[in-house]
Amino acid sequence: MAKENVVEQDMSTEMTAEERKGAASLASIFGLRMMGLFLILPVFSTYAHGLDGALERPYLVGIALGAYGLTQALLQIPFGMMSDKFGRKPVIAVGMILFAIGSVIAAMSTSIEGVLLGRIIQGSGAVAAAITALVADLTRDEHRTKAMGMIGITIGVSFAISMVLGPLLNSWVGVAGIFWLTALFALGSILVLYLVVPEVKKSSHHSDSEVTLPMFGQILSNTNLLRLDAGVFILHASLTAMFVVLPMVLADKTLNLLALSDQWMLYLPVMLVSFVLMIPLIIIAEAKRKMKQVFVLAISFLIAACAILAMGHASILWIAIALLVFFTGFNTLEASLPSLVAKYAPVGAKGTAIGVFNTSQFFGAFIGGVLGGFMYHPAMQNYASVFVIIALLLGVWWVIGITMKQPPYLASRSFQVLLDDAAQARAVEARVLTVEGVVEALAIVEESSLYCKVDSKIVDEKALFAAIKS
Repeated sequence: MAKENVVEQDMSTEMTAEERKGAASLASIFGLRMMGLFLILPVFSTYAHGLDGALERPYLVGIALGAYGLTQALLQIPFGMMSDKFGRKPVIAVGMILFAIGSVIAAMSTSIEGVLLGRIIQGSGAVAAAITALVADLTRDEHRTKAMGMIGITIGVSFAISMVLGPLLNSWVGVAGIFWLTALFALGSILVLYLVVPEVKKSSHHSDSEVTLPMFGQILSNTNLLRLDAGVFILHASLTAMFVVLPMVLADKTLNLLALSDQWMLYLPVMLVSFVLMIPLIIIAEAKRKMKQVFVLAISFLIAACAILAMGHASILWIAIALLVFFTGFNTLEASLPSLVAKYAPVGAKGTAIGVFNTSQFFGAFIGGVLGGFMYHPAMQNYASVFVIIALLLGVWWVIGITMKQPPYLASRSFQVLLDDAAQARAVEARVLTVEGVVEALAIVEESSLYCKVDSKIVDEKALFAAIKS
């Protein structure tokens, strides 16, 4: 391959100012959207049971809580594909407008059916894949993982803040006010999109970040990835089902546990300490290459937490302990599952694998709401039985997880390479596979890209780049 056919790449570890600006601004849009969805989690159930129609059809409360997941699951991949055709920013803006419309409908509704409709429309603004594609357009290949990491951190922080801020906002403006606030978040994010996010010089498809239709077959036939898809489905189904019931436990006047306006005092220390406890688990998983052991341990934490809630839900102390155990496991899994998907995904197919994984996550949130809605009966106050059923569901995941093999500890690398034809692409692949530590390689002519999976403890990045150029 001629030397001039390689696009020179900055091998430094520093992102440019424009890359940092693009990644940070898109992370803020993602964070605002997710915060709008998360803020109601700790307060929605108590609010929704007082809406018109909820008394006659209490199962609609759980369905409304998880309803956004259904449309999110169905539309997030199509939205990403539409962004390839119609442009990233217009598709994201349309998605945020839909999210705002859904928020306004939910805010103005006095019936459970109206809030359910609003939640469905909120989820239809499924911009996750389109935002990911725009991040890929705005960052060089070698810095894309860091940019995606910024988004991941933002989502985690948004979740933690929402758990604390939700009860506080509820005491100030009510759940209807929270829905109005999420509409403002959505509209504000459109301003950020057009005023702050840099313009794309050249938009193109990136197989490491976006769904690629021809790769669906190998993703859906990969048993390791299917285990992770089932796992994230169960994780978010369990979370949503739990929060159909937990707010009702805390608000139960016969138990006299904690006033709704004071519940932030429960969630604040729980979220802070659980984040601290998560850090050494992630370090052990990644640095010590104990991913499977930590993975199974984290699932065990979730099961233990639900068992504690089933037996000790009449005590605020036991609830606090259960939530600390639960969110230590939950945060660990939320941080490690995308990394596992990247490790198991075939070279060049990470975007498709993540797309299927995210769809499973959102669908899990919907099913969790449905399960929670049908399992919990306000008149019976059957709290313990619901927590037991969630623990059993998580037990299924534990069995799935224990059968998982240690993942390949491989990192993804991508390079821009100008390729004339398939023969040239195969030659590049053969050459880089001779570099020690390079396990897989795929060159795609249409994308002018080379994707590699490497053992980062062995591979010499300079030798890899030299092999591409030679």
